[in-house]
Amino acid sequence: MKIYIGTDLEGISGIDCIEMIQPGDSRYRESIERLMADLNAAIDGAFAGGATHVTVSDGHCTGKNFDISLLDPRAELDEARGEKMDAGYDGAFIIGAHAMAGTLNGFLDHTQSSKTWFNYYINGERASEQHQWAGRLAYFGIPLIMVSGDAAACEEAKTFLNPVECIAVKRGIGRNRAELLYGNDAALGAIRETAKRAMKLVGKAKPYEIKYPAEIKLELYRSDYCDEFCESHDVERLDARTVRKTVHNGLGLLFR
Repeated sequence: MKIYIGTDLEGISGIDCIEMIQPGDSRYRESIERLMADLNAAIDGAFAGGATHVTVSDGHCTGKNFDISLLDPRAELDEARGEKMDAGYDGAFIIGAHAMAGTLNGFLDHTQSSKTWFNYYINGERASEQHQWAGRLAYFGIPLIMVSGDAAACEEAKTFLNPVECIAVKRGIGRNRAELLYGNDAALGAIRETAKRAMKLVGKAKPYEIKYPAEIKLELYRSDYCDEFCESHDVERLDARTVRKTVHNGLGLLFR
C-alpha cells in the first residue's frame, strides 16, 4: 500500500504561538524539529499499519521547511510538492493542518494567504486548504484518511471527510496562541497510533467528491489586493474584492 503525506507547519505539535513559525524567531529551529518529528511519527505509523511505500511533501509556505537529515530514511521525498502524486497511492495524510480563515479559536487560521485572502468558496461553500488538498488527491482517486493539527482543523476535516482519523495535538486560544494537549513524546505516540489506525481505512474511505464543473470564488481583504490579483491571474472580477473562475477537476482548485 502506498501513502502520500503532505505537511503544514501551523498544526504541528509543540508549536503554541505565532512567533514560533517565523523564520527569524529564536524558537523557529525547534518548530522545524517538531515538524520532522511529527512527520516521522506518521511515517512510522503508516508502515506499522501496512504501508509498503510512503512519499512526503513539504507544504508550508514556499516548501523550504524540511530538515532532510532528520527525515525517516524509509520515506521518499517529493521535492516538487505534488509531482510524484499519482493514481498509484492508496491513501493520504495531512500532518500539521490548520483551519480555514475566519475559524473561531483556529490556531493561526488562514486560507493560503493570511494577509490577502478573506474567504475561498467551492460551489458556494466556504472551503479551506484541506478541501483543496483533498480535491487534488481526489483527481488521482486518492482518499484523505488522516489529519493531525489543532482541534479546529480536525473538526473541519470531520465536516467533509467520512471516514477519517484525526488527532488534535493542541487547541487554539484565540488565533495566535494555543494550549498544547500533549507533551512532546506523547504527541508523537498519538500521531503514530492515529496513522496506524488510518491505514485500516484504505479500501473503505472514498476520495472527496466535488461536483464539476466547479465554481471557485475568492474574496480578498481589500480592493487593492484584488487589483493586484487580477493583474496576475486569469479570473472574472465580480466586485471590488471578489473574483471567480470555473474549474473542471481538482487540479484547478488553486489560483495559480
